[in-house]
Amino acid sequence: MAAGRALLLPLLAAAAVLEPAAAVWPQPQAERSPPGGGRCLLPPRRFRFAYAAGSAVGPGCAVLEAAFQRYWALLFAAARPTENEQPWGTPCTQLLIFVATPGCNGFPSLDSKESYKLSVSEGSLLLSADAVWGALRGLETFSQLVGRDENGTYYINKTEIVDFPRFPHRGLLLDTSRHYLPLRAILETLDVMAYNKFNVFHWHIVDDPSFPYESWTFPELSKQGAFNAMTHVYTASDVQMVIEYARLRGIRVIAEFDTPGHTLSWGPGAPGLLTPCYLGKDPSGTYGPINPILNSTYQFVTSLFQEVSTVFPDFFLHLGGDEVDFTCWKSNPKIRAFMKEMGFGEDYKKLESFYIQRLLDIISSLGKGYIVWQEVFDNEVKVRPDTIIHVWKENSTPYMEEMANVTKAGYRALLSAPWYLNHISYGQDWMAAYQVEPLGFEGSPEQKDRVIGGEACMWGEYVDVTNLAPRLWPRAGAVAERLWSNATVRDLQDAYVRLADFRCKLLGRGVQAQPLYVGYCENEFRGF
Repeated sequence: MAAGRALLLPLLAAAAVLEPAAAVWPQPQAERSPPGGGRCLLPPRRFRFAYAAGSAVGPGCAVLEAAFQRYWALLFAAARPTENEQPWGTPCTQLLIFVATPGCNGFPSLDSKESYKLSVSEGSLLLSADAVWGALRGLETFSQLVGRDENGTYYINKTEIVDFPRFPHRGLLLDTSRHYLPLRAILETLDVMAYNKFNVFHWHIVDDPSFPYESWTFPELSKQGAFNAMTHVYTASDVQMVIEYARLRGIRVIAEFDTPGHTLSWGPGAPGLLTPCYLGKDPSGTYGPINPILNSTYQFVTSLFQEVSTVFPDFFLHLGGDEVDFTCWKSNPKIRAFMKEMGFGEDYKKLESFYIQRLLDIISSLGKGYIVWQEVFDNEVKVRPDTIIHVWKENSTPYMEEMANVTKAGYRALLSAPWYLNHISYGQDWMAAYQVEPLGFEGSPEQKDRVIGGEACMWGEYVDVTNLAPRLWPRAGAVAERLWSNATVRDLQDAYVRLADFRCKLLGRGVQAQPLYVGYCENEFRGF
């Protein structure tokens, strides 16, 4: 305990002298305040967001119009209508937004430009960005810089910020199969993701325990596979709402339909899809992974993914491919006969590869790209050169070694292994997540360039709507900053101060974010 205290006492002391309106999370790439300081006063009743002259987007841009409403409410909801707006000081009555390239109706992608510049000077506020997605990130930074003094006056300190993300894929995985998460919980998570500048919602929507996705092609999948086919499902309109809600926050939605394992919930609604397991010569009545030897399997998979690729607009689908248990396949006489016929011997990885390769061909024919868990790479499945390999294991091969192997083979990589936030421990476990360096493996500059980012994962064995938010936040913020900020931003003491302050901001925004350690926050009882 003494060692823990030795680290934490200076952190607490630093927190006590925090300038409340100066900290931004995640930390911008470059931030400069003028030598003399100074601030701009923001009168709530007169303040507005507006488009700068020459901006390629203007009134009617749904992404920015919605953001203006959100951020005005976040900033000034607590302002009293009759509040005396101080006449002294320089008032700043508008933030001008300049966007260089047109486009408000599209979806964010891996190639989206998220850079922005924010300038706060004497009586002038300007936010400029290449694209609307960068403007969204800049609005979040602006909102974190606004403070309120003891008289209730809103202000922002003079500053110049130039900012852009270090990695283009900064994701958060939610598992809605092990526990169903109500739509509202997903939407609220998307809000907090935007506050953290996350830009990918990896929706692990179905798995062994339940199939809550309502398919119009195969309605029986959710009717038979959901925990409750009336209450614990995501309808077509629910899914569309998630996708649009995410789009308006610059967040991509990547759906994961994991096969051939992790599919037990698919069985009741798709007879003949799963492999019947045998005890000796007789079926045991239980089922294993998808049956890879039947043509009907591939007809089913083609039809389902045709639907999925239409519903989810992102270029990428996550196809899983992890943790395939071969026990059932080995027990099935028809599969053993097929193995012999194909010359696979006793190597069931070859059978897994046979299935995955056919699946990948189907997805390619639908015009989609794909992400797979690392087993697909480890088992030497032939995949397209543009496949993204998702590294999640921490056991047999250290994850940094796996990152080196994946990138050396020419594939792009995503890192999640050290960021399983469902693993909890006593103390400040955000620090371990924060200290990860995604490029900390031996490899060439070309290999490092193939790391497109990473994801924090919240698997649902012990998480449902009752504890999702406090378990996620602010711990996931550690991953958000590692993926956004410069590699040199590593100081734990500074991070503690800013993250504690950010957690206070989250509480003020109605997010039930858990405390980092001993301390106090103005907003901690709001909403109780």
